Amino acid sequence: MSSQPGSGDTSGVDLSRDLDECMEALNLFLDNQFNESLDLLQPKARDSMYHGLVYGTILEMKAMMTFEPEDIINAGQNMKRAQEICQRFRKKTSLINKSGADSYTEVELHAEVCYAECLLQRAALTFLQDENMINFIKGGMKVRNSYVIYRDLNGLMQSNNFQKGESQVHLEGGVSLGIGAFNLTLSLFPPRILRLLEFAGFSGDKEFGLSQLNECAMSHNLRSLLCTMLLLCYHTFLSFILGTGEDNFLEAESILQPYQTRYPKSAIFLFFAGRIEEIKGNIDEAVRWFEVGCSAQQTWKQFHHMCYWELMWCFAYKGMWKVAYFYADLLFKENRWSKAMYVYMKAAFLSMLPADEARPFGENEVDLFRLVPSLKQKIAGKSQPTEKYVIRKARRYQAKEPAPLPVPALEIMYLWNGFSVLGKDPQLTENALNTLRCAESRLHEEPANEYLDDDLCSILLMKGLCLRHQGRLTHAEECFIRICQSEKRIKFDHHLIPNALLELGLLYMQQRRGEDAVPILRRAKNSYKNYSMESRTLFRIHAALSKLKAPDSEENSVDGAALS
Repeated sequence: MSSQPGSGDTSGVDLSRDLDECMEALNLFLDNQFNESLDLLQPKARDSMYHGLVYGTILEMKAMMTFEPEDIINAGQNMKRAQEICQRFRKKTSLINKSGADSYTEVELHAEVCYAECLLQRAALTFLQDENMINFIKGGMKVRNSYVIYRDLNGLMQSNNFQKGESQVHLEGGVSLGIGAFNLTLSLFPPRILRLLEFAGFSGDKEFGLSQLNECAMSHNLRSLLCTMLLLCYHTFLSFILGTGEDNFLEAESILQPYQTRYPKSAIFLFFAGRIEEIKGNIDEAVRWFEVGCSAQQTWKQFHHMCYWELMWCFAYKGMWKVAYFYADLLFKENRWSKAMYVYMKAAFLSMLPADEARPFGENEVDLFRLVPSLKQKIAGKSQPTEKYVIRKARRYQAKEPAPLPVPALEIMYLWNGFSVLGKDPQLTENALNTLRCAESRLHEEPANEYLDDDLCSILLMKGLCLRHQGRLTHAEECFIRICQSEKRIKFDHHLIPNALLELGLLYMQQRRGEDAVPILRRAKNSYKNYSMESRTLFRIHAALSKLKAPDSEENSVDGAALS
């Protein structure tokens, strides 16, 4: 590798020193010395591509764990600046594969991989700001440009005349991170979105992506931590919320174990230990880990908010509504991700209490529900789908005589796939089922209103999930089919039909009835648009069809006779 006329200015760059300092900064970060880590990086963050990249990466990790709007914007600005620094050191050509390996200096190759990583991380921030399709497109274009660089770099490194530099392990780690993250991310996307991203005919290879990330995570290089974080997020959140509800906690535990041994007090890894126990259904053990995570450090209090959010759900699973309310109240007071969501959760938990039971702090759920629409906010100019959902649901309380939601805490639990957690504990499942039965009985006893059919179908959806987890599959199937048969009577909650079809398809998959599941899932995908949380449902449908190895581009739909 040699410098050529027109190359980026790589004079004065000491890769080995910069990489050592950045590795030291990451170690400080994992030992909960967050400010010290940033202080080490900050003096060179405007001049060194690696210092700039890692500085931006740490700020992005903070943003992804706190959801603070200021953190998201700050991370984006610093990652953009890091990208500009990388640009200064890149070779002045966009045709990597035509330049040849011998025309690049080692610094120029690192500049390429850092530039691609900046694009990828900026795309992740774009997704974090909002789950809607426009942001998928904006983020996807960055992913596409990043992928081209990673693909060409990978090809360059496989060429016969490529000479390894002193920092080769870090270069390889960077390429593995990019190729792995790209393949894993694109494997999650439904084809309709891929077409919008100009990836028509392409789908990421999930298994190859996971293998690349695992290989990098087990190696000792600058990107090992980021690969580990991506894998843990995938196994404990993405595949759980946007997938079919199945988990791979054994894989997550094997990834986490060496890091937890090396960094036993790391707030990040304590949090993931709790999340793993939560998705296993070990709620009490999960609570213990989250509480330890809160006490592990006091420097970045925002990290506590991740634990508060999970603790809120843990106590909701247990039906301890006042304790769940307490954590929602803490989040409302301390975190600004979504005041509307936090107030809605407070109101939802209070509404699950008996009418004659005293409310904490003298608060009233009707007043809280009425407050929700006034708290709507935008992050980077975009409204959050979850906020749109809770604002729409809270409209029922704006009238002088409100029409109460029957089980709002369980309804929103479904959006986060919480019934897959409940289903791991027979007692919690039975408790939820009893709550739903009581709510159903109340609806039949009270005077009918315009929301009756919507409310009954919402309860049926959740009853079906409980019954499925109890192994009462025929009764579960009846619940989902009854929802589909009520389609013309549903006036407001139009998301219920595609989600009922999705759950029916997953039920058939559980029974190894793939030939029945595929047309049901395709109907859910093709026949319904513009309903609440549509993107999340489409991701789950795509995950189910992918598991069945059925292309969702085919437009076959189910014969509706049995469901109409």
